[in-house]
Amino acid sequence: MMKIAVAAMGTTVAGHFGHCEDFIFFDTADGKIVGTESIPNPGHRPGFLPNFLADNGAQVIIAGGMGGGAVDIFNERNVEVIVGAQGDAAAAVEAYLRGELVSTGSICHEHQHADACGEHA
Repeated sequence: MMKIAVAAMGTTVAGHFGHCEDFIFFDTADGKIVGTESIPNPGHRPGFLPNFLADNGAQVIIAGGMGGGAVDIFNERNVEVIVGAQGDAAAAVEAYLRGELVSTGSICHEHQHADACGEHA
């Protein structure tokens, strides 16, 4: 069984990881989604969210864009980072399980210019 977290706005992949409304945890087994749980974003502060998600069992994180600091922490925690995703969160997870969702490596470097992250949408 693998747990995949998606940074989401409702049921859609969020354009920026830290500013999402909630995180949807998808429990997957045998290449299928077997359960979901949505947790409201507990708050964006440096270094908190990657550890929060890893502590909650996430092995993969899917988002539209993400800052480099968060990516580094996920890497330290052995959580696979997939960025550049868009559209329906469950569909993104299903595409990942089929091996069709590949990270674009699109990292947001300028948090003060959050509008630039809109280009992921």
